[in-house]
Amino acid sequence: MVGVGGRAGVSVAEVCALVEETLREAGLAVGAVTALATVESKAAEAGLAGAAERFGVPLLGYAADELAALAVPHPSTAARAATGTPSVAEAAALATGGELLVPKRRSAAATCAVATAPAHDLRHHGDAEVRDADPALVDLAVNVRAHTPPDWLTARIAASLGDLAAYPDGRAARAAVAARHGLPVDRVLLTAGAAEAFVLIARALGAVRPVVVHPQFTEPEAALRDAGHRVERVVLRPGDGFRLDPAAVPDDADLVVVGNPTNPTSVLHPAGALAALARPGRILVVDEAFMDAVPGEREALAGRRDLPGLVVLRSLTKTWGLAGLRIGYVLAEPEVIARLAAAQPLWPVSTPALVAAEACVAPAALAEAERAAERVARDREHLLAGLAEFEEVTVAGVAEGPFVLIRVADGAGVRARLRALGFAVRRGDTFPGLDDAWLRLAVRDRATTGRLLQALDRALTAGAGRHP
Repeated sequence: MVGVGGRAGVSVAEVCALVEETLREAGLAVGAVTALATVESKAAEAGLAGAAERFGVPLLGYAADELAALAVPHPSTAARAATGTPSVAEAAALATGGELLVPKRRSAAATCAVATAPAHDLRHHGDAEVRDADPALVDLAVNVRAHTPPDWLTARIAASLGDLAAYPDGRAARAAVAARHGLPVDRVLLTAGAAEAFVLIARALGAVRPVVVHPQFTEPEAALRDAGHRVERVVLRPGDGFRLDPAAVPDDADLVVVGNPTNPTSVLHPAGALAALARPGRILVVDEAFMDAVPGEREALAGRRDLPGLVVLRSLTKTWGLAGLRIGYVLAEPEVIARLAAAQPLWPVSTPALVAAEACVAPAALAEAERAAERVARDREHLLAGLAEFEEVTVAGVAEGPFVLIRVADGAGVRARLRALGFAVRRGDTFPGLDDAWLRLAVRDRATTGRLLQALDRALTAGAGRHP
């Protein structure tokens, strides 16, 4: 992360020269830069914006008070008076965490500092919060819908066990998924959950400049990195409600990955904003794993055939409680499906999973899922109303999924105290773009939410050192 500052009118050439000189001092190539960062009041400065464009990275702008709260080695009263923060370059470089590699360097009209990007555990998932935990611990860390799978689905899966001697035959399930989305069968690929789909995309599609929009589910980036790709990030900001501006994605990115609704922010991006990212020569991957938890599946792109390079991923594990069965699917152009299928092993989806897929896209099941989505929406509003009673808690963005992302001072401490009080919640600091002040809460029924809110009150009170 490179923090930059500049006087009014500073040139692109001067900023670039200073950045390159500072990178050389750090022993880094220009290609190591993930973003330039500055104070919001400078984010529109043509010299800074032009430098970011020349390096092919985003320019991040941070509020002055946010930067002023960071400790920097070379504070300046003049900088504080002019910008509201004692060191634009150093504070901006440190805004997302990490450590300074090179402190503030100056030219005639610009400043620059370089920090390591914070490391994120891309392999950490919500199930780690409850693995080997006390069974009495209330699970708000995993986004699988409670009280699932339903009895009728369990019965269908159990009935398939008599067919295990035969190799799996996915034709009926594939046809059912295609019919559910009004697509021909050659636009459908069944996978062992969305996680397998991310691996196939990383290995089979030959991306040159992959970009992942964060904060979001970390498995796509992990799969790309495992396949040897250098991944670039577009990091959405809480100050913008984690909303996506399509212009933030580099024009020459040939693979773009974005979630909708996004895990963990719960933000539902407009279909038009995502469609604006599609273009010939680019693969646009939209992870719709939680779309069936949105009433009416508003803003869904599944079933669209007019967008070049569109790849939509769906999962049946969340709404139907089938995380242990591993079933999902990909919707894409026939040529893309063929390339992904060629990278799959033989018989990648088991017979019970195929039976579940066919069952979950039947009309009766879709109607049940819609009722569940409407119930989740009501329960989420109840949770949000309760959270609004706490001055210490901030909800960034408009939540539309079956979970809510909150920010609270001493998030790690609050999470630990909630766990001691019987509630497991998902830590946020493993998601790029977030730190340990963020926590993700799964939406549950009103009675469970009521108990959570009582526990949260106690956790916040204990953290503040007050007596209840």
